[in-house]
Amino acid sequence: MDAVTISILGIILLAVLLLSGVHIGVSLGVVGFLGTWMLLGFKQALYGSVNMFYDQVASYSLITVPLFIAMGYLASAGKLSQNIFNSLNHWIGRVRGGIGIATVGSCTLFGTICGSSLVTSSVFALTAAPEMRKQGYDKTLSYGICASSGIIGMLIPPSILMVVYGVLSGDSVGKLLVAGITPGLILGIFYSATILILAKIKPHLIEKREGSSLPLGQRMKELVHLWPVFVVIIVIFGGIFGGVFTPTEAGAIATFIVLVLLIILEKGKSIKPIIGALSDTARTSAMIYLIFGGSAIFSQFLVLSGLTGRFAEFIISMNLSKFAFMMIISLLYLVLGCLLESISMLSITIPLIYPILGPMGIDPIWYAVVVVVAIHIGMITPPVGLCVYGAKAVAEKDVSLEDVFKGVAPFFLVSLLALLILIFIPGLSTFLPNLVFPW
Repeated sequence: MDAVTISILGIILLAVLLLSGVHIGVSLGVVGFLGTWMLLGFKQALYGSVNMFYDQVASYSLITVPLFIAMGYLASAGKLSQNIFNSLNHWIGRVRGGIGIATVGSCTLFGTICGSSLVTSSVFALTAAPEMRKQGYDKTLSYGICASSGIIGMLIPPSILMVVYGVLSGDSVGKLLVAGITPGLILGIFYSATILILAKIKPHLIEKREGSSLPLGQRMKELVHLWPVFVVIIVIFGGIFGGVFTPTEAGAIATFIVLVLLIILEKGKSIKPIIGALSDTARTSAMIYLIFGGSAIFSQFLVLSGLTGRFAEFIISMNLSKFAFMMIISLLYLVLGCLLESISMLSITIPLIYPILGPMGIDPIWYAVVVVVAIHIGMITPPVGLCVYGAKAVAEKDVSLEDVFKGVAPFFLVSLLALLILIFIPGLSTFLPNLVFPW
């Protein structure tokens, strides 16, 4: 049996294991080990797999992952999300659609201290959606805004998925984190515009119920509640942009600051939120590390089999333009987003597709941004739609899963528009990274 045939059988076995419910990290590792065994023998496969697993999980860049995860859990355990929402709501909540826009803005700001879209969607579905409903918003729109806006949190640094991508591809984590700023802001603007348009063309979705107007002085005082967010923003962006420390060091310092802020906001009453956040961090980090290790073994198998080279030659022989290639890749990730979660998608596809970028002359940062945005869009599409399930998990009893999916529909469409813009204007993805990291 030739090497390419073995690799194809390995991919089929991987699909069977995933459909059977086997954990993605275990599936990748088992298929990679068995395939390498068939190619090189048991002893070489065992030695190579153990070394690949260790080298991957011992990566210095990987330290950022548990730090950013801890930051997100600590931030969601405290009152930061509620304070952000209240401050923005008091400024723009009286405008028709204003509370929805305040939620989008809150998710964007919260994204600077929480790199998880699932956590962001769940937190604001719990805090902002009930308030929107009180002010006359339809339940589908209320939870649709929260579920959709959560994906902004995975684009604005610190982005866990950008770190994961950088570790798997070998690209600069710093550049990838900075590259997420522009698409995050574009989505925030598009979502806000969508809410305003819906308020005009479908007034039944947003019944106009003006809340009490606070005096200007009181609203200025409300902005004080945003100081924890700006502290973290200054530390992360100022530190990285100013060259004071690396993204990994920024993650450690920012996580410590969020921990201190949580203690201050809780006024030292209880350490249970901190213990819970650290426990959740350990579980989530262990899962991601297992995926990384399994992905390294699987990637080694694909390289040894020669499938990656054959696949690259096939794609190049098609003479596709860069834009056509990016459109096809985006469609692939949108389809995969209906079946798999984000890290699993990257772990499976990067070893196969990434080697093609160089020969095709595609900027790896541009490619990364398009891929990550496409993956995020997949997080609000059925049947998986993790952000939708996260919002539903904390929703009020009269809200069904169908209601939330219906609510995200208009935001899904404008997300596709944003994705097309990022594909056809590569400079939007590469301008900031090249400005901050010119070398």
